[in-house]
Amino acid sequence: MSGHGAIFAHDSPLFLHAPQFNKIHDADFLPAIAEGMRQQKAEITRIADNPAPPTFENTVVAMERSGRMLDRVTNVFSALTGANTNDALEKIDAETSPQLAAHHDWIYLNPRLFARVKTIYDKRAALKLSPEARQLLKITYQEFIRSGAQLSPADQAQLKGLNEKLSSFSTAFQQKLLAAAKAGALVIDDRDKLKGLSDQQIAAAQRAAESRGLAGKWLIALQNTTQQPLLQDLADRDVREQLFNAGWMRAEKGDANDTRDLIATMAVLRAQKAKLLGYPNYAAYVLSNQMAETPEAVQRFIGRLAPAARTRSAAEAADIQKAIEAGGEHFQLKPWDWERYSDRVKKARYDLSDDELEPYFELHKVLTDGVFYAANQLYGVTFKPRKDIPVWNPEMMVFEVHDKDGSLLGLMYFDYFKRDNKSGGAWMSHLVGQSKLLGTKPVIYNVANFTPPGPGQPALITFDDVTTMFHEFGHALHGLFAAQEYPSLSGTNVARDFVEFPSQFNENWALDPKVLKHYAVHYRTGQPIPQALADKIKTASKFNQGYAMGELIAAAELDMQWHMQPATAPKQNVDAFELQALKAGNVDFPDVPPRYRSSYFLHIWANNYAAGYYAYLWTQMLADDSYAWFEQHGGLTRENGQRFRDLILSRGHTEDYGPMFRAFYGKDPEIGPMLVHRGLASADTVRPARAEPN
Repeated sequence: MSGHGAIFAHDSPLFLHAPQFNKIHDADFLPAIAEGMRQQKAEITRIADNPAPPTFENTVVAMERSGRMLDRVTNVFSALTGANTNDALEKIDAETSPQLAAHHDWIYLNPRLFARVKTIYDKRAALKLSPEARQLLKITYQEFIRSGAQLSPADQAQLKGLNEKLSSFSTAFQQKLLAAAKAGALVIDDRDKLKGLSDQQIAAAQRAAESRGLAGKWLIALQNTTQQPLLQDLADRDVREQLFNAGWMRAEKGDANDTRDLIATMAVLRAQKAKLLGYPNYAAYVLSNQMAETPEAVQRFIGRLAPAARTRSAAEAADIQKAIEAGGEHFQLKPWDWERYSDRVKKARYDLSDDELEPYFELHKVLTDGVFYAANQLYGVTFKPRKDIPVWNPEMMVFEVHDKDGSLLGLMYFDYFKRDNKSGGAWMSHLVGQSKLLGTKPVIYNVANFTPPGPGQPALITFDDVTTMFHEFGHALHGLFAAQEYPSLSGTNVARDFVEFPSQFNENWALDPKVLKHYAVHYRTGQPIPQALADKIKTASKFNQGYAMGELIAAAELDMQWHMQPATAPKQNVDAFELQALKAGNVDFPDVPPRYRSSYFLHIWANNYAAGYYAYLWTQMLADDSYAWFEQHGGLTRENGQRFRDLILSRGHTEDYGPMFRAFYGKDPEIGPMLVHRGLASADTVRPARAEPN
């Protein structure tokens, strides 16, 4: 291949095949994706038409080796469309999404290929396969079944059409939402309305406005959650309400960026797909290969958490209302007041404020002396900065990662600051996946949306941002410690209700006394955080957990209600359905709106978390159980870290999730540690009640 796209024809010559971002151009993607699909089709055709009898090596392993060029280009393309997109990339994304969906169908609806896989699967008991190979055979066979390989040709044709539409609509949703968030940013034309914000926050808002040609104004960009960060600081209640509503209504303005008709259509199509594949609803289809296994198990799990969240959030609301009135103000608490006045309660109760904390949280110090330090103490890994690796944005950082014996583990990128052309939120993914079969080591990236510092200013962040850094690096460790033969089972290629387990577990080390003292150093004086202040952070960590869990539960229930609809259900009015869904699940908590409304619920309409948002709560349970185990066995030690690495972080999907978790924890997951850890119950009132996977 020559010309545009040729840069993806072979592995990058850079260290660990790191992409040549300094040489990759937008014009490379369309031809490279097309060529990547063509090459994999040729590879799959050779496998399917192989005259030799089917074997594990010549069929299943051969499939694992296929699609190398397509992987190279789509890994890079996904990184850029998420973190550094533009109009050209969005156009390519819209064009290629249905093509890639059709390509997947072409492989998994190939009757000759499926016949070979089924032949091998049917005689699996007689094959002398390694445990990992047996798992790969099972997962591969299941993927064919879940993709419709056993359907009639007519049903397969219908399925292909549904998949192409859903892929196109998913891309359209993401693009509409990005545009809606940008257009929905709140523009302020009077500096006095920004009272309560710091000089740094006001300067950032001014720069954001100037970047859009709005001289003399201030712009508050929207975060992709219901609550907005600056609601905590803004003193003007009218401005708070305007900012809250700007986020709440961002994708419901009846304009080109309104997502409601699109998502209502997607829900119908997903239900039709589930019926075609033999499931009563899309949630049942999605959950059939997750740790929870069934929608009923998820509903029972949510139902057991909701009462504790309701009780605690009601008490929190009462405390906030008292704080409002104690300050001489007279209005009823609304969602746009919660962040500001709960912070007031927090300050009064714990004598703690973000203004007091932020000087101790300088981003680079947090990364190297906090995130990296904890990983070193637990797992023995070390980090070496690389200035020579090309990146997609000059603000990024790159590090080599070495194991405890000095051997090379992988390469790690960090892209932390907010930009208009970056999707909201924070995430981890890889540019190169780990596989012994392919001889590749992981090249991984973390992305976040922290407020950038002003010119010459330190990058001071909130403790929530600190927690985000530890969270996303937990995902990175899951990828860096991957030690699998086969790419399909490697690292983070696990179920949604398991993949968030390592990341949520890693959050705990942000508050470990040894780790906190190591990274929480005043950026001016160089003095470590005072013990009294560290104690306050620890004590306050359980504050507002009723709200925090309540907004997650409401979003999870909203997701489940959308995807438990049968194929016979009509297309829904989004606003009416949302209200009914929250009431039906008894999660319409007063003053606690869902973390995401349907119309901007990126996770479930574009990021593969459909019928899976509960996973954040489920994996909180797994993480809190595991941290309780650590506490009972000496806390942060190399021995404990090695055990967690050996039994969880390095296992990928080489075994089923229930047995994997039990091997570490010693029993099935239970919600007790979760409720205690988050301050929703006391240790002496919680019985070891189990949340069974089935």
